[in-house]
Amino acid sequence: MSEKYNGWTNYATWRVNLEMIDGSYWCEFDPDFEKPEPYELASTLKDWAEELIIHSTPKGLALDYALAFMSDVNWHEIAAHMIEDYAEQN
Repeated sequence: MSEKYNGWTNYATWRVNLEMIDGSYWCEFDPDFEKPEPYELASTLKDWAEELIIHSTPKGLALDYALAFMSDVNWHEIAAHMIEDYAEQN
């Protein structure tokens, strides 16, 4: 899963951004952020998404596969994109 997909690092990054993150602002994930650093925001997004998956998926094979899929996501790319989008809109 290392090929670019729709302009994103890979399919996992594109899909998670599209279905879980797109259209959100960083303050929805951590209201204490004034202007987050990409690394800090990436870590927050990853933790949030993994918690969502863990709490909405029964333990077992499906959860294992979902978390494995999430490990392919380029969280730094999503964070940088989120910060850029916010800057363009404000």
